[in-house]
Amino acid sequence: MDGDSTQNGDGGTYLVFASSATGYSLHERRGDLPPVGEVVEEGEQRFRVSKHAPSPLPGDRRRCAYLQPA
Repeated sequence: MDGDSTQNGDGGTYLVFASSATGYSLHERRGDLPPVGEVVEEGEQRFRVSKHAPSPLPGDRRRCAYLQPA
């Protein structure tokens, strides 16, 4: 990986880690990471991408988009 935080480390999949009033969730998504600051929908809720980071799963090379309620 060349340091570009928008690249996916696993051939087109990435993770989203969403925070809500009822707890946290971790889901796999296909495609490119949404940019930091973008508003995305997860289920019926809207979230803002707060940061990109490595996957929280041990040994997983994918990138993760961390989401906060919008």
